[in-house]
Amino acid sequence: MKQHTTNYFNTLITVAEDCKALKGEMPPVKIDKLTVANLQFDRLIKHPNKINSDDLIFDVFAERNEILEDDIESERTKFYSKGQACLRTSPLAKTYGWGIYYDHEGKIRLIDSASEEYEKMLKDDKIKKLPAMRSSKK
Repeated sequence: MKQHTTNYFNTLITVAEDCKALKGEMPPVKIDKLTVANLQFDRLIKHPNKINSDDLIFDVFAERNEILEDDIESERTKFYSKGQACLRTSPLAKTYGWGIYYDHEGKIRLIDSASEEYEKMLKDDKIKKLPAMRSSKK
């Protein structure tokens, strides 16, 4: 069975054109259930450059859907047997002002869009840039 991937390499997902955040912001925590943004933010802040996109996206999916440990491998295979949305659709880049950087191994970390590092990356021709998806249609 063909397995799809959401991983990029040496790539910066830039903040969405219509993002209202002026800098990287922590997503607000909702009492009843953690959002996709909360779960992605928590993993990437605690473990920068330790996880790739495929792992992050599936881990969040598995947690939100309460997939049992014994079923993780088979569910992951089923999950990636069809294409999945990449982190260009992440609320972190669409709404909360974070760039998402993939290093040469595909490991990811958040980059504050108001930082000097983000500005340098935007000017670096060796780094591929992909815009986050817009939240609203033009």
